[in-house]
Amino acid sequence: MTEPSPVDADPGPATDVPAPLRTALVQVAAEVLGTLEPAEVPATLRQVRQFAPRRRAGAGAGPLWAALQEPAFRARVVRVWTQGHRELAAAVAPPAGPEADLGADSTSGAESVSDQVADLASDQAADPVDEAVDEHGSLAVAVGSWLLGTSHWRALLAEHPVDGAPEDAQRRRERQDRSAAEERRLRLELGTAREEARRAQEELAALHRELRRLRSDADRARSQARTAAEEAAEVLAAAQEDLHRAAEERRVAEAERRAAQTAQAVVRTEARAARDLADVRVRLLLDTIVDAADGLRSELALPPVGQLPADLVAPDAAPGAVVWQGSRGRTTDDPRLVDELLARPRSHLVVDGYNVSKTWLPGLTLVEQRRGLVDALGRLAARTGAEVTCCFDGQEGHRPPTTAGRSVRVLFSVGEIADDLIRRLVHAEPPGRALLVVTSDQQVTRDVEASGAWVVPSATFVERLRRL
Repeated sequence: MTEPSPVDADPGPATDVPAPLRTALVQVAAEVLGTLEPAEVPATLRQVRQFAPRRRAGAGAGPLWAALQEPAFRARVVRVWTQGHRELAAAVAPPAGPEADLGADSTSGAESVSDQVADLASDQAADPVDEAVDEHGSLAVAVGSWLLGTSHWRALLAEHPVDGAPEDAQRRRERQDRSAAEERRLRLELGTAREEARRAQEELAALHRELRRLRSDADRARSQARTAAEEAAEVLAAAQEDLHRAAEERRVAEAERRAAQTAQAVVRTEARAARDLADVRVRLLLDTIVDAADGLRSELALPPVGQLPADLVAPDAAPGAVVWQGSRGRTTDDPRLVDELLARPRSHLVVDGYNVSKTWLPGLTLVEQRRGLVDALGRLAARTGAEVTCCFDGQEGHRPPTTAGRSVRVLFSVGEIADDLIRRLVHAEPPGRALLVVTSDQQVTRDVEASGAWVVPSATFVERLRRL
């Protein structure tokens, strides 16, 4: 008859187990733990299994003792222990009886072990425990009794004290010392591991910071690359714009070159026209001279020449007023002489500006004198239709020729005096043109008279201006 599973029997409270028995049970559990497959190892003992075999019982005593309270692990320990201690297991196995029904729900491993123990127990004597104690010792019998779940171990330990208790205490102290040393070592290793973990975390944080920095550098590099690309695009656009502008400027320059060539042709045409105009002016001047001579001859009703020049030579007489030929007996002091001369065709009046203005308007400033004289000359030119040129001594800086009311030409001498400017104007006129110079400078008078000009003193001209 099959006996009940020993693991389902109550071995008693864990606190009632004496230390020597508990140490022996933990040692058996440590030996069995080393023989189990990894899949069979409880989760609470996986770390203990990694210890060296000689250290498992001491370093993993707590987890091993707690695992022995679990039916599954205790059944595996019982199975392995029974296979190694068949005779001892048969001696301490519990007798068959009503308690067998209580183990119906135990694990399959525990049932097979109890069957083996029951088969062995049928061959034993009536009192096998005492014989087992004599043969194996009370501690080994107590271990088997506790594992198989019988209550013999309490009575057994009471009747048969554990062998070598002083030595066991010494061993316990040694184990405790070793455990304390191991605990210190493990604490040191734990501290070292924690320090290494802290350094690893710091290194990880540093790596994270470096990663963030590298990402930031990459973002900045990408941003700089985008900026450089945009700047390059802007430079390219500017270069293309400059190219278009240069092409446009080249086109404009080509157009200007063609325009310059056209203007050059126009200038040449105008030069030819100017030469033609000069020829026409000369011809017109000749016609004017001829017409003036014919008109003068008709107006004066000159008789035929009856005398020769030698007949008219007379002794020197006292100098008197100068009477110009054709002035109808008027002297240069007669203001009406100005009107007579300006009435001639294409006459030209040249005025020594400051010589006249200082005689006419001595109390005014030079600017006011110039303005008053030019205004009066404009009115005179409007009445007579003559060409009028007024010359002033040059001022600081260049003064271009000006024309007052399109009737008076105002010139300022530059690098010379107004007298020299008047001389150059007289020399520039063609011989025979009616040219009247107004000045009181005797040297200028002699020079311009030698060039064929009529001269009227400034005082006489001022009298004419007062009648405007």
